[in-house]
Parts: sequence; C-alpha cells; structure tokens
Amino acid sequence: MEQRPGHACGVFGVYAPGQPVAHLAYLGLFALQHRGQESAGIAVSDGETITVVKDMGLVTQVFDERRLAPLVGHLAIGHNRYSTTGSSSWRNAQPVYRSVGDAGFALGHNGNLTNTVHLAERVGMLPGMTAPEIELDSTTDSALVAELVAQEYPPSPRSDGRDLEMALERVLPRLEGGFSFVLMDDARLIGVRDPHGFWPLTLGRIAGGWILASESAALDIVGAHYVRDVEPGEMVVIDASGIRSHHFAEATPKLCLFEFVYFSRPDTTLYGQSVHAARQRMGEELARQAPVDADMVMPVPESGIPAAQGFARASGIPYGDGVVKNRYIGRTFIAPTPETRAAGVRLKLNPIRENISGKRIVVVDDSIVRGTTQLTLTRMLREAGASEVHLRVTSPP
Repeated sequence: MEQRPGHACGVFGVYAPGQPVAHLAYLGLFALQHRGQESAGIAVSDGETITVVKDMGLVTQVFDERRLAPLVGHLAIGHNRYSTTGSSSWRNAQPVYRSVGDAGFALGHNGNLTNTVHLAERVGMLPGMTAPEIELDSTTDSALVAELVAQEYPPSPRSDGRDLEMALERVLPRLEGGFSFVLMDDARLIGVRDPHGFWPLTLGRIAGGWILASESAALDIVGAHYVRDVEPGEMVVIDASGIRSHHFAEATPKLCLFEFVYFSRPDTTLYGQSVHAARQRMGEELARQAPVDADMVMPVPESGIPAAQGFARASGIPYGDGVVKNRYIGRTFIAPTPETRAAGVRLKLNPIRENISGKRIVVVDDSIVRGTTQLTLTRMLREAGASEVHLRVTSPP
C-alpha cells in the first residue's frame, strides 16, 4: 500500500450551556472540512444521555436542520475523518462511543499511534487482524484507545463524576505516537494533546463556555476568541466548575511540519505564527534558493497560492493565474490508481491558455505527495503553449 498523509482529521469540542452546541459543532466541522472529507459525526450530551450522529460524506451531506434539531444539550464534540483508500466505511466514522459508567463517553481522534499492535494485544483485538492492517488504520487506533479507556472505568461510578478523567490518566501514559483527542461524557468536555504536540489543538472562549478545535480558524467561525494552544502532554477538562488542566507527560514539542505546509487553513495560527505568512516566507526563500528567469509565477491552487505570492515578490517576476480550479473536486492523491489520479487532476485544474501561451512559467506548489499533480499539470501547460515550465516546491519529498 502506498504511503499517504492520512492522519490529519479535524476535531472540535464545545461546552456552552444555553447555546445550540450541535449547531456550533456543525459550524466548527464545516470550518475544518479540509482536514477530513470521508465522514463526519457529532456527539451531544444533555446531561443524562449522549447521542451520536455520524455518516459518510461531507459535513453538509451528513447534517441538515432535520438531523441537527433533535441534538439538544450543553456540550458536544465533532469529528471529520480524512479520506483513505481501503478503509472507507460507516463503522470507521467518528466519534467513537463506549457505553460505560452512567452515560458512556465519546471520543474523536486526530493522529496515529506507533504502538498499536502492543495495545491491541492488551485489549484482545488481534484475532483475524494482522499487524500491518492495524498500523495503517488510524480508526483502529481510535477504537483501541476507546476500549482501553473503557476498561479503566471504575466498577462503580465515582461520587465526583470524574470517571472519564481518571481512566484517561491511566491510559494516556501508555500511548505512543501522535494524537489530539476531544472526549466527552455526560457532563465534561476533555481535550488531550500528545507529549510531542504533533497535531494542533487550540482552546477558545465563547459566550457562556469554551471551545476546543484542531485549528484556530474554527474558533473564528463560531464567534469564539483564541485563548491558547493546548500544550503538548496536557489534558484540559471543562465542566460546570470551570476549566482545569494537568500534564500527564513531559512536553517535547515537535509539531508536524506538514501543518504549516499543507494541512492547515491559511487563516490558522500555529505556535503564534500565521500559516499564510509562513507559506509566503517559504515562497520568498524558495526564490532565493532556486532562482530562474521567467515571465510569470503561477500557483497550484489553492494551497500553493501564498508560496507563489512570496516567490513572485522576492523574484520580481509577475504573479499570474495559469489554471482555474474546479472547487467541487476533492484531493487527487487519495484516488486509488495512477490513472484515476491523473484524470482527477485534469478534472480539478484547467489551463488559462491566453495567460500561458509562449511564456516561461514558474509553477509553485506547496508539496509533493505522489507527484501526480505536478506531472499532469506540467503536461497540460506544455499542451497549452508554455515555452518553458519550471517547477518550484516549498516542501519537496
């Protein structure tokens, strides 16, 4: 199986009594749609019962007013799952739910673990499942974590209601790899980030409550203001008594670089840095490292636009549009075969011939996953009459 960056799901959580939490979760997931396009789900608690609704498809395909209206409560979590090949099924949609304790708990997971096989052996989930299958399936990671947490629930509910919190304290030190979790029981919202902080998780304030989200851009969409990042190795607990946190492991920060390069929205802030500005600076540095004489700098839309702007600014070469993007086509590197990936590129991008013909073109892209887009686009530009095509990539393999 070919490698792919398939662990950048979107997670969202809201604790806000008196607010329409399901609708806020819907808006948050909509803002995080770029992080996961295969399935979407929301879990809501009214203080007694947790209701989970999830299905295959985009957020707008899974949820409408009819499905949101019954989801009444004071806290909710949501999840967008990233599309992968060979594991697309309703069973793998999140949030994951386990019926333990008074009302059970729900979990949404962004990331992947590196000690999955060891964990699977501990919970007896290995029969009929090979180690490679477990290692490649991030939803299996999520199911494993949920099962481990369920096993650590006390046989009788605690008087302070901190069953989920205490179970997590016993499970989190066993996990290795990258993870950002949002979890909930009937009364609490919890956010967790792995000790390295590979995947982002932000904390925001909203009228009457709090928000957890994979990216700060999702806070803007729901009218929340950014408070801080959840720190690596930190667990944040939000309930009726307020917010509290503790560190379950020593922090060794190592944010995934691909968040700055590709995964995150350009209007997101990571480590206090604007993603859009960082991508522009990458383009400026690329122009200094790999200069070229050309007539026009063009981006591979959408994620290559800031870098192309930076390249044009630093090089003095005019910036222009060389292709038009069909906004209704998803990411092409997830297609199952080279032929369908190449066809997907042609469906997604179409050249503007009058801007290209007879010109020396610099094509700026943010990254190379398989190279399908770059190879097919170069051929398209040649066919459209470009005299020269120079490919520049801010984050090569």
